[in-house]
Amino acid sequence: MSTSLPTDGAAPGHRVWRLGANVDTDALAPGHAMKFGMDVIARHCLESMRPEFATQVRPGDVVVAGPGFGIGSSREQAASVLVALGVRAVIAPSYSGLYFRNAFNVGLLLLTCADGDALQEGERIGLAVDDPDRPQVRAADGRVLACEPVPAFLMARVRAGGLLNELKQRFSKESHV
Repeated sequence: MSTSLPTDGAAPGHRVWRLGANVDTDALAPGHAMKFGMDVIARHCLESMRPEFATQVRPGDVVVAGPGFGIGSSREQAASVLVALGVRAVIAPSYSGLYFRNAFNVGLLLLTCADGDALQEGERIGLAVDDPDRPQVRAADGRVLACEPVPAFLMARVRAGGLLNELKQRFSKESHV
């Protein structure tokens, strides 16, 4: 199955940003910035944990975190901000249920990988996500880390750029029938 996600054939190229366990939504989208648009929220993303993140993250970079990523409130902006900053995926052993749902709904790929802690800060990794039943991460040293399957409908949502784009595409196709 091919995807419209930028495919890298698992060749290393995505920079790793390491975070700890239980990264909460207030660290991703701080409350004091919530009255502003996404451009302002993005400037404050992870400022309490990684002050350099918002200015140094580049499109295609990957966040690797410990368990409990996205705990806290249900604010959708906590997932949207990573999309706005160009983050390709988040790799963690577990996620908050609300964050998981929000992330896929805004087109952010979450890979559940028990061995993500083996990845190092700044390491260049590859992602192989063409087969949602067997997503893999290829470490810089060639090790392959298996991730839990991603349901096909969620991978399709990521490929579409989120739920709203997915619905727009579906209704556009239906209106041409």
